[in-house]
Amino acid sequence: MQNLNEIEDLIKLISKLPGLGPKSAKRIVLKLINNREELVRPMANTLAQVYKNVIRCSSCGSLKSVSDGCKNCENTKEKYNKICVVEDIADQWSIENSSIFKGYFHILGGTISSMGQRKEDLLINSLVARVKRDQIEEVILATSATVEGQTTAYYIQDSLKNLKVNVTKLAQGLPIGGEIENLDDGTLFSAFKNRLKLNTNSD
Repeated sequence: MQNLNEIEDLIKLISKLPGLGPKSAKRIVLKLINNREELVRPMANTLAQVYKNVIRCSSCGSLKSVSDGCKNCENTKEKYNKICVVEDIADQWSIENSSIFKGYFHILGGTISSMGQRKEDLLINSLVARVKRDQIEEVILATSATVEGQTTAYYIQDSLKNLKVNVTKLAQGLPIGGEIENLDDGTLFSAFKNRLKLNTNSD
């Protein structure tokens, strides 16, 4: 392969994406090069616009435009009394697409001890603030059934123990080690329908 720095850099960047390795990245780069006008130009323009105009909401973690308010946590048309807590935006999209849940979302941005993240790096303090501010009656913990996901759920449960709010977690149908974004609609429906109430009262 010709040693072109631009190509090498692009392959390295693409190989960092989930599910892609160097070989897959090389095939993608070749596809892009062979379709410069149809793919490279519009993709470059779109990526530039996303980088410039799309950010994560500092309160709920969802995606928002830099020039607009957050449609997730500033919903004025429908006032919900539930918040579904997920690890990342892909989980939010999976649940939204299933039409199982009607309420607010709170995207943590990862899990405790995942990829070196600490609890201070996650939007847990802002979750507590939202529960207080918006008079939330139920917090649904929809973290994955992994060690990191369950550790994060327990920490959130403890953070909410002094508030008058029901804390529930997804139940049947959520396999051990399973990640939310990989579950089918039927499994998600069962997990939401049979969610379990957690005891948040302090001793």
